[in-house]
Amino acid sequence: MSQKPLANQRILMFVDDIYEDLELWYPKLRLIEAGAQVTLAGPAAGQVYQGKNGYPCKSDARIADMNSTDFLGLVVPGGFMPDKLRRDPKVLSLVREFSAAGKLVAAICHGGWIPISAGVYRGVRVTGSPGIKDDLINAGAIWEDSPVVVDRHFVSSRKPDDLPQFCEGILEVLAKK
Repeated sequence: MSQKPLANQRILMFVDDIYEDLELWYPKLRLIEAGAQVTLAGPAAGQVYQGKNGYPCKSDARIADMNSTDFLGLVVPGGFMPDKLRRDPKVLSLVREFSAAGKLVAAICHGGWIPISAGVYRGVRVTGSPGIKDDLINAGAIWEDSPVVVDRHFVSSRKPDDLPQFCEGILEVLAKK
């Protein structure tokens, strides 16, 4: 039987329509393999959201009902979903709370839009989709073109091809908690 380093630990992930399929499912399954309990929170509980490539995902809970104190960290998939969710004040307050508590804030590809809008990336080394490079820089982040960047409790990656390194970075940060 393999070791489960995240046994009984809870991780929050956001979901909404047009999420990047691999960027949600790969980290979710990798975290479950490590023993974590992953909660997928969307605008509504129990709703099925469609991925950018058509893969459905049913939310476990409503974002409005989430409390950062119930979770060890947050993972934000990309796709076009982050552009919609970053307009939700509850999403932004959750990201700020995770960051202020020194808890994992992980974003891949366009997922970086959410921490940008939450105002938590100033002075943080990050990467992301080249399409949001200017947004990251304008938010005060320090841009790097790398498969993964780990800066304290922040983990970021550029695209689906970087998912193995992204998940290694997530597990590295969580191992320190």
